[in-house]
Amino acid sequence: MAPSHVLVPLDGSPLADEAFEEALELFDCRVTVLNVVTPIDGSMSEGGVLEPGKDRRESARTRADRLVDRARTRASEADRTVETAVETGDPAETILSYVDAHDIDHVVMGGHGGERNAIARRLLGTVATRVVGEAPVTVTVVR
Repeated sequence: MAPSHVLVPLDGSPLADEAFEEALELFDCRVTVLNVVTPIDGSMSEGGVLEPGKDRRESARTRADRLVDRARTRASEADRTVETAVETGDPAETILSYVDAHDIDHVVMGGHGGERNAIARRLLGTVATRVVGEAPVTVTVVR
């Protein structure tokens, strides 16, 4: 069964961009792009190295807005429209929560290498591995 609402998490990486392009090509349905801003004190941020502050939060939000605006522009160039969202939190948890709260029935995301001691994490990345393992919907990982 073809999906009716696809979520594409974008983080600015080339693989996330490829996942977005693939979602636009493969699915003729509602597409939402999501960027998750990780809190400065979050485990996946530079919080342990750089001091948190208002300027850092504003910079992260500005970057997130640019990412979703760029996706909107790329979709328009392909004669498509996309919905956009920017959320704050742990990336995997936020993606999973977004799936549950917004009637998402398919996720297309980029995968990234992770810890060397876990094959799945190395092949897919920690966020993608968790989303694949816990999402109640089909997840396509672009590598």
